[in-house]
Amino acid sequence: MPKKVAIVEDEPELAALLEYNLNRQGLLTRILSGSKGALEQLESWKPDLIILDVMLPDGDGFDLCRRMRKNPAIGRTPVIFLTARSDEVDRVLGLEIGGDDYVTKPFSPREVMLRIRAIMRRGEKPVETLKAGSIAIDPARHQVRVNGKRVHLTSLEFKLLRTLIQRRGRVQERDKLLNDVWGYESVIDTRTVDTHVRRLREKLGKAGDAIETVRGFGYRLREE
Repeated sequence: MPKKVAIVEDEPELAALLEYNLNRQGLLTRILSGSKGALEQLESWKPDLIILDVMLPDGDGFDLCRRMRKNPAIGRTPVIFLTARSDEVDRVLGLEIGGDDYVTKPFSPREVMLRIRAIMRRGEKPVETLKAGSIAIDPARHQVRVNGKRVHLTSLEFKLLRTLIQRRGRVQERDKLLNDVWGYESVIDTRTVDTHVRRLREKLGKAGDAIETVRGFGYRLREE
């Protein structure tokens, strides 16, 4: 069955351009022109990915993303912010509240398709439970527990943690993490990795201290 992509965008021409390129890739699309009623429609349709504008005529895309992350039906659905707000503070905020990527306007349709394909490729066959200290990952159920207590992660945070555990003790350069976890090359700002690692540490609590920063290189999950 084709993957489904929801486009929450109030500019008709831009939404149509995205829809055209997505359909060419064999993806199903649905356009939502504003935030009013969007959460209910997304919950009902259950897209595999959401393209979300930040500045909507009847609300704020950041606020909509926050509400989505609290919704069990779409809480882990990948979100790509697409916006004219290019300030670093906005980009960091978008990633911290649960965005998987942040693209500023004007943009190249080819670049957006590349990022969408990278996110779509993240689904992998389940493997056995992975453990590192008090952290346990169950890939089949897409669950993470710390000292037996459930920790809710986004799909990107989950894959980042799994990658670090699978390679614990070895330093992972930011460029390599961008390629292996995000699925695209280092032309993308490597500060994206820093933002997600910081958020992952916060969610893991004390167990997050095991993710060490190796200055000038990247990150490493400390061996117990």
